[in-house]
Amino acid sequence: MDAFPIQELALPIALGGHDIIGQARTGTGKTLAFGIALLQRSEHGGKKPQALVVAPTRELASQVTEDLVVAGGKLGSRVLAVYGGRAYEPQVQALRDGVDVVVGTPGRLLDLVKQKHLDLSEVGTLVLDEADRMLDLGFLPDIERIIERIPAKRQTMLFSATMPGPIVSLSRRYLTRPTNVRAESRDESEATPQVVQHVWQAHQMDKPELLARVLQAQGRGLTMVFCQTKRACDRVAGDLVQRGFDAAAVHGDLGQSQRERALRAFRNGKIDVLVATDVAARGLDVDDVTHVVNYETPDSAETYVHRIGRTGRAGKEGTAITLIDWGDLSRWKLINGTLGLDFAVPEETYSTSEHLYEVLGIPAGTTGTLPKAKRGERTGLESEALEDIGETGRTRSPARRERTPAEAAPAAEERPARPKRKRNRSRTRGGKTVAAGTAAASESPSAPEPAAAPAPVAEAAPAASGGDTVVTERKRGRSRRRTRAGQPTERDPWNS
Repeated sequence: MDAFPIQELALPIALGGHDIIGQARTGTGKTLAFGIALLQRSEHGGKKPQALVVAPTRELASQVTEDLVVAGGKLGSRVLAVYGGRAYEPQVQALRDGVDVVVGTPGRLLDLVKQKHLDLSEVGTLVLDEADRMLDLGFLPDIERIIERIPAKRQTMLFSATMPGPIVSLSRRYLTRPTNVRAESRDESEATPQVVQHVWQAHQMDKPELLARVLQAQGRGLTMVFCQTKRACDRVAGDLVQRGFDAAAVHGDLGQSQRERALRAFRNGKIDVLVATDVAARGLDVDDVTHVVNYETPDSAETYVHRIGRTGRAGKEGTAITLIDWGDLSRWKLINGTLGLDFAVPEETYSTSEHLYEVLGIPAGTTGTLPKAKRGERTGLESEALEDIGETGRTRSPARRERTPAEAAPAAEERPARPKRKRNRSRTRGGKTVAAGTAAASESPSAPEPAAAPAPVAEAAPAASGGDTVVTERKRGRSRRRTRAGQPTERDPWNS
């Protein structure tokens, strides 16, 4: 198997211990370009990590870890992935047992360092993967804090598909005489050349129908659909499921276990459509992705490059389709000009356009609903188990974790039961306390006697048969004398 150009250029320099700024298209083997050198130069068997790889997203950290585990299998390298969304305890325990290489996201790395679970004092190799993406996500302050905790005498490598100006400034501060490695000529377009690109102007209301027909194109395999927002991801994925497609969404609002479940189902072929935000556009390496659909216009040229780079990987061919809404034409023209593409004026396309069927090889008569005969070929997302990874909704130190019911039960048994206290309410009469339930006859003789009840008032009422008068008695309301500190108060005239 032949090495990729970036590997041929970078490996000799990296094995020599020199700092590197590496640039190459996505999907051309950057991970092994630094991974092989990193594993070879690390000492194995110690407690503290010898190398650190910082990645911008959880998905990229997981992908890099898997590649390093495979590459370092015969060397016996111990590689640990640390990122948010997973429980602290397994990561902390692995660090206590000892690891050689740590791959993680900036936030979780700093948390473990502050809690003194992760010691970076013996790190000799630092790798910043997809460095431009970390700058876009605002991780620059966190990266600087991490670098301050690493020995100044180290090897530092920056790898990314694009190298904007801030990356140059970062390299000047933290790299020592770095070697710039670029795996393609400067006048070559940054877009992946083996990917056939189609850019069409589509109406927002017609996009669901158009997408459903694109997914029935000839030779379509695994497909990734990119949206700008999380809400759009859920809406598009739900619409595709109703139309009969095996689809799932991946975005930041989902729990880590749900995201990994969807990615596993996609990699294993249990679903063939993955609707994602740009969180999955970096470092997601899935074999046999034949089509990428930009359902919504990307926000920059770099995002466009990374999106379509999910297909056409490792020298394979792929197809990228971008749907431009009328309101996004100006933004697309900037992207088109930056990348030097030939789609400055996208062709107006609808779900019924003839050129759509001809270019993609969509069978005639195809509708926006997948025929029942083609359904059930894949087992679907439900067939992929949802792993319990101990994900937490907030960052919490393992030292202050909540006890399980099994741990709390012995403590409850050891603690003696607290006796119930009997409430004893005292009553006062005439300003003096008497026991509850005491009869009125046992009251203190010093208490003033209550006023005599007024005599009933007689009223004359006419007899039912007339003539004679019948005298009846009307009961007067009960009057109670109020006292303050044992002294009687004036009678309320309303109760008289």
